[in-house]
Amino acid sequence: MKDLPKNLFSGFVVSLIALPLGLGLAIASDAPPISGIIAAIVGGTVVALLGGSNVTITGPGNGLVIVLLGAITTLGAGDLYQGYLFTLAAIVVSGILMLLLGFLKMGRLADFFPASAIEGMLAAIGWGIFAKQFHIMIGHNNEHGSIVKLLAQIPAGLTDLVQNSTTEEMVAAGIGIISLLIMVFYSKIRNRFFQLIPAPMWILILSVGFSYSFGWLDLPFPLDPSYLISIPENVISNLAFPDFSKLHHKEFIISVFAITLIASIESLLSIKAVDKLDPQSRRSNVNKDLKALGLATSLSGLVGGLNVVTVIARSSVNVNNGATNRSANFFHATFLVVFILLFQEQLKKIPLAALAAILVYTGYKLATPKTFRKVAKIGKEQIVIFLTTLLTTLFTNLITGISVGILTTLILHIVINKSVVLFLGNVFKPNVLMFQEPEDKNYYVSVKYFCSFLNFYKLKNKLDAIPEDQQVVVDLSMCGFVDHTVMEGLETYMDTFAKKGGSMEIVGLDKHGADSKHPFAIRKIIPLETLKPIEKYFTKRQARLKETALEFDWAYDAKKNTETHFLNDFVFFRTREISYLYNHLSEQTGNCSVFDVEFTEGAFVAKEVIKSTMMHITLPEETPVFTLDKEGLLERIYKLAGFQDISIENHPDFNRRFFLSGEKTGEIQHLFHHELILFLESNPYYHVESNGRSLLILKKERLLSVQETKAMIYFGQQLTKFLRQSVPV
Repeated sequence: MKDLPKNLFSGFVVSLIALPLGLGLAIASDAPPISGIIAAIVGGTVVALLGGSNVTITGPGNGLVIVLLGAITTLGAGDLYQGYLFTLAAIVVSGILMLLLGFLKMGRLADFFPASAIEGMLAAIGWGIFAKQFHIMIGHNNEHGSIVKLLAQIPAGLTDLVQNSTTEEMVAAGIGIISLLIMVFYSKIRNRFFQLIPAPMWILILSVGFSYSFGWLDLPFPLDPSYLISIPENVISNLAFPDFSKLHHKEFIISVFAITLIASIESLLSIKAVDKLDPQSRRSNVNKDLKALGLATSLSGLVGGLNVVTVIARSSVNVNNGATNRSANFFHATFLVVFILLFQEQLKKIPLAALAAILVYTGYKLATPKTFRKVAKIGKEQIVIFLTTLLTTLFTNLITGISVGILTTLILHIVINKSVVLFLGNVFKPNVLMFQEPEDKNYYVSVKYFCSFLNFYKLKNKLDAIPEDQQVVVDLSMCGFVDHTVMEGLETYMDTFAKKGGSMEIVGLDKHGADSKHPFAIRKIIPLETLKPIEKYFTKRQARLKETALEFDWAYDAKKNTETHFLNDFVFFRTREISYLYNHLSEQTGNCSVFDVEFTEGAFVAKEVIKSTMMHITLPEETPVFTLDKEGLLERIYKLAGFQDISIENHPDFNRRFFLSGEKTGEIQHLFHHELILFLESNPYYHVESNGRSLLILKKERLLSVQETKAMIYFGQQLTKFLRQSVPV
C-alpha cells in the first residue's frame, strides 16, 4: 500500500500519453479512433490482473499499424469498415494463438530472430507509419497506396501544399507542423512543472484550446468534421463486433499469423527491454505475460478494440515516474475510461493532423539515421541483413520481410564460416555444458561448435537456471562462431547479473577474429585459415586484463608468444605440448607473470586442445622441487609417475586435504612451515609446482575470468612471501 500513490501518479502520467497515441494508432490503422483506446483499457485491466511482468504498460502498439492497415485494406476489398470487422475477427483468433503460445511456453519466440533483422523490421514499421501519417499531418487525408508509393508522394504533397492547398488544408498543415515541432523540441524545455505533462498531451490541450478559441471569438471554425476525430456519442452502445465469415479464407489466415507474429515479437522484445529498466531488477514471467496478452487481445477484439501488446515507450515513462508494480497499468486503463466518459466532446475537437504529427515523430524514432549508423558499426554483414529486411518489408509485407532477413542471416553465416556442416551438423546437438565448480561454487558454462540465433535458446536455458546473485564464467573458447544476436544477448545477461549482486564474465573469445571493434561484432575462428593477430580487436576480457595490469603497475601484452621453454621443466607439462602463450601480464622486474596458455594433451583421435590461465613466479633462491595439489585430483597420476604423498607433522587436516610430493622429503617438510600451511588451508585450492627455480600456479584447466585472475595474482604474491620465510636445509 505504501507504493500506491507512486503507481497512481505514474498510471495517470502514462494515460496522458496513451490517450493521443491510442487514438492516433487506430487512425493510422484505418480503424475507428476509439478502437485504440479500447485496446489500452482492456489490456491495462487484464494484464494488470493476470500478467507476469512488473512495470510494463499494455495497449495498441506501433509495430502492428502496417499489419492491421494491410489486413483492413485486404479483407475489406475497398470497404474499410467491413475490413475492420473482419480484422477484429482476426484479432480475436490471434489472441487465442498467443494464449496457446503462452501455455506451450513459447516465450522464447523472439530469441529465434536475428537482432539486425528485427532492427530492419522495426525500421520498416517506422517508415510505414511515417509514410501514411506525413500526408495527414500536412492536411492531405485521402492519400492511399503502398509504403513506397506514399513515401514517393511526399515531395509532390509538399509542393501541392504550397501551390494548390485550400484554407482547410493550410490550417490542418499548420496544426500538424506546430505539433511536430512540439514533439521535436519538447525535451529541450527544462521547466520541471511543464514536463509533468507529456508532449502528446500538450498537443491535445493546445489543439482543443485552438478549437474553443474560435467559439469564444464568435468566429467559424476553419476545419470541417472530416479533419477532426470521429467518436460516437455513446461509446458503449456503438461498440463494433467481429465478423467471422472469412474465417477459412487464405487472406484471413495470413492476417492472423502476421498479427500474431508481430504482436508476439513486439511484446517479448519490449518485456525484455523493460526488465532492464526495472529498478528492482526483476525478471518477468514471459509465458504468463503471453497468456495475459492473448486473453486481453481476444477480449479487445470481441468489443471492437485493436491488439494488446506490451509497449516500450509507455513502459519507460511508467518506470521513470516511479511505478513499482502492475497496478500502474491498471490505473492507466482506469484514467482512460474517465477521459472517454467525461471528455467526449473535447476529444471530437482534436484535429487528425495533430495526432498524425505525433505518429510521424514516432515513426521517425523507429527509423532514425542513428539506427542505420549503429547497425553499420557492428559489422558490414549486419547492415546487409538490416537493409535486406527493411527493403523486403517495404516492398512486400512483414512476414516476407522477416523471413528474408532470417534466410539472409543464415546464408551470410555459412559464407563467413565457409562451412554448411558447422551449422546443419551441429544445430540440434546439446552444445552447452553447465556445472557448479565444487571448490568455489562458481558456475561454469562452456559452449561448443557455434552459438547463433538458431541455438541461443540452449545457452539462455542454462543461464536462466542460475541464481542472478552468483558468479558465472561463460567459456566460448571451443565455440568457432558467435553471432551478433548472441553477443548482444550475453551483454544483457551481464547487466542483469551485475544488478543482482552477481557477475558474469565471458572468456575464450580472444583468439576469435572480428570485422569491427564493436563489442557485439561477430566473433569467428575459421578452420585452416591463418590465425589473425590476437591483439587486433580487444574483447571486453582483454580490456579488463589491461586495466588489471595498470592496477598492479604491471605490463600487458596480448600478442602470441611461442617462447615457452621456461615451462618445460615443470611436471605438469611433461606429457603436454605447449602451443603458445598470449594475454601476458608481467611484473616490471619480470619475476612474476600471468598468461593464457594453449596446450594439447593426448594424441591422434584423443588429442585435445586446452586453454588455461597460469601464473609463473621466478624465485629469489632455489627451493626443493615439489608439487602441491588438492587430495585426489591428480594423486593417481603422480603416484604412477613415482611420486609419494609427503605428510607434514602435526597438520592432519592439511595431510588429508592436500597431495604434496617431491624427491627431497626433508627439505620439503622444512619448507612447509606452520604459517605457510595455515595460509594454504585458508585459501582456495591451487595447483602449485616448483621446478627449483620458479613456481607454476594453476587454478583450473580453463581460462579464468578477470576476477579469478586477480585472486590468483594475490594468492601467488602472498605464497611467495611465505616461501621466503623458509630457509632450505
